[in-house]
Amino acid sequence: MVQVRPFPGIRPATELAAQVACLPYDVVNSTEAQALAADNPYSFFYIDKAEIDLPHDLSPYDPQVYQKAAENFQDFLAKGWLIKEQQPLLYLYELTMNGRSQTGLVATTSIDDYTSGKIKKHEFTRPEKEVDRIKHIQACDANTSPIFLSYRDEEHIQCLISQWQTQQTPVYDFTSYHEVQHRVWVIDDSAIIADLTAAFDEVPALYIADGHHRTESAVKVGLEKRANSEQSSESDYFLSIIFPESQLAIWEYNRVLNVDLPQDFFSQLEQAFDVAVSGVKKSVAQGQIQLYLDSKWYTLTIKEAVIPTDAVGRLDVSILQKQVFEKIFGIMDIRTDKRIDFIGGIRGPEELERLVDSGQWRLAFSMYPTQMEDLLAVADAGEIMPPKSTWFEPKLLSGLFLHDLETR
Repeated sequence: MVQVRPFPGIRPATELAAQVACLPYDVVNSTEAQALAADNPYSFFYIDKAEIDLPHDLSPYDPQVYQKAAENFQDFLAKGWLIKEQQPLLYLYELTMNGRSQTGLVATTSIDDYTSGKIKKHEFTRPEKEVDRIKHIQACDANTSPIFLSYRDEEHIQCLISQWQTQQTPVYDFTSYHEVQHRVWVIDDSAIIADLTAAFDEVPALYIADGHHRTESAVKVGLEKRANSEQSSESDYFLSIIFPESQLAIWEYNRVLNVDLPQDFFSQLEQAFDVAVSGVKKSVAQGQIQLYLDSKWYTLTIKEAVIPTDAVGRLDVSILQKQVFEKIFGIMDIRTDKRIDFIGGIRGPEELERLVDSGQWRLAFSMYPTQMEDLLAVADAGEIMPPKSTWFEPKLLSGLFLHDLETR
């Protein structure tokens, strides 16, 4: 019931894959990207964050940045660092971190499946972030970053994927950021491609795991091209990497606050939580949140009486937001309030300690990760999670796959 189709991918020359591939544009800032790309002219950061190739005082949203991205993209193609396939293909992308592997099917998915609700979301997007990626896609006339999608496990699909991995040799095999191994296979057998695309006809829905802004941007570009009669057979689809939900791991997405504490702070906390000094830095069960304050770790155990029954309200992140951020500190919009920031779980609780001990932030909350079944339940209910509810690891690298919209 969802459309999954092959496409003539653009990907790195085999010997350059490890040097081209980089972290997603939205998990590093411009300074970090520039440092990571230093002494590496092949880095995809020169396309995905092209401001690093321009004067430092230029805004990353200046029109020159998008123009430079398009120029660098064409330069990579001209030099053979990126190569476009001659026919539509599918790919497999396996990531292995700490002994756990996940394998996604690299394909294109339909903008119509998104607008009709067959590709489901669980987060709101911010217009200014959409505009950035819209301009980037328009300038390059390509989807330069994949959407991270998931689906409920289908045995037949997994069997087809596993057989191909076992019987074929990967075209890329390298280890990169955080010691993650990345392997890629090209599926060039027309019969297997037909079997896989047909198998997804039986999948009722796909779910956005990560990349809501990229999805909205890709869909809006495709719809605009359709409305202006500029569409191609490719622009009705966007680049996606699709993983079975059982293989995915969500990490905690932690919070730090820079606020003044009321004198009765702990008394207010105890209205919704059982509070105990514990020394525990990472929660091991849903319903427990760790608080770091004044060099001490406290465990906050959510009281049963304050746990709602709906898919969104019962999440730990929702309860913390309502019972602490809103009730105690008056933080009503955590997307825009400057008193709060979010720290991905990959940085560990030590980063929370560092930020609070430095005096930059007053207190920190270490969360238990939202679970995949929670994400699917929220999306199926047509509801929206609080911002920054999920942090997926390992990160899909950018630069390994691009999708030409072919409208120029």
